[in-house]
Amino acid sequence: MGVLNIARLGRTGLALAATAAAVIFAGPASAQQAVKFSLDFKFEGPAAPFVVAIDKGYFKAEGLDVTIDSAAGSLEPITRVASGTYDMGFGDINSLIKFRDANPGVPIKAVYMVYNKPPFSVVGRKSRGINKPKDLEGKKLGAPAPDGAFAQWKIFTQANGIDASKVTVENVGFPVREPMLAAGQVDAITGFSFSSFINLKDRGVPVDDIVVLLMADHGVNLYGNVIMVNPKFAAEKPQAVRGFLKAFTKGLRDTIANPGTSVDSVLKRNDVAKKPAELERLQMALRDNIVTAETKANGYGGVDLERLDKSIAQIALTYEFKNARPKGADVFDSSFLPPAAERKF
Repeated sequence: MGVLNIARLGRTGLALAATAAAVIFAGPASAQQAVKFSLDFKFEGPAAPFVVAIDKGYFKAEGLDVTIDSAAGSLEPITRVASGTYDMGFGDINSLIKFRDANPGVPIKAVYMVYNKPPFSVVGRKSRGINKPKDLEGKKLGAPAPDGAFAQWKIFTQANGIDASKVTVENVGFPVREPMLAAGQVDAITGFSFSSFINLKDRGVPVDDIVVLLMADHGVNLYGNVIMVNPKFAAEKPQAVRGFLKAFTKGLRDTIANPGTSVDSVLKRNDVAKKPAELERLQMALRDNIVTAETKANGYGGVDLERLDKSIAQIALTYEFKNARPKGADVFDSSFLPPAAERKF
């Protein structure tokens, strides 16, 4: 009996010691690093990979407590990250390049390419005489000033031989952009293809009357939206940045594999969103902007630096750099990316 009690005591003591050790060593590791992240717009279909990573616990598994907020366009996340009010954000790399030039003291870097092919578009209506880029001459274009697509307007007009002086550009708000086109108050608008197309459909505009002129198919050879990081946060919390990108990659993989279920993570964060519309919006983003020949061949998240250099040269055609024109490697930092094998799927 005594021997049995000693054995039990031994096992109990070992168990207590193991538990104490686990508490001691797991304590600091289990502390969640807060990461404040800004989207570029509302919670819509294309935001699915980010929120799937939250809902499936991928960020938490990397020791991160991630909060994601919506924004009012592709420029807002850049200013948010630059100011340090947000640690990381999702926005247009071309706008980021211009921002860095104008604000050299805040060297924000892109760390993950999401939109390998940008969704910048001019969206018009056949019934308003819009079928091709040159048709915009003599017409009225509704364009929000902070719109990422409108930021490429000068490149688009130059690439397509459009006389910009013959186009009346009206600065309109994001909420009224598609309603104004639907009502015939403007002939075309700038916007992201998957946003404007779906919004017009929702307003009852016949699909065969909607013309989407994807700028990437009309001479605008740029990259699109990236995940960016505040330089101070990247320097002080490099593992948090790596963990974020690893978790996001898992969310992206799940979204590509199952868009129909992944979009549900968006719907529960947007009370007015409708599943058919957001699913179609997500599917458009995946098809046209994310799953491209380049990402299939090379994996997701990275860039072709030669292509990025050429895109910066195209930006320089219509934007006068105040400082030396940057190289792609100045803007995009690949050191935080997950291993290549994890980014191929």
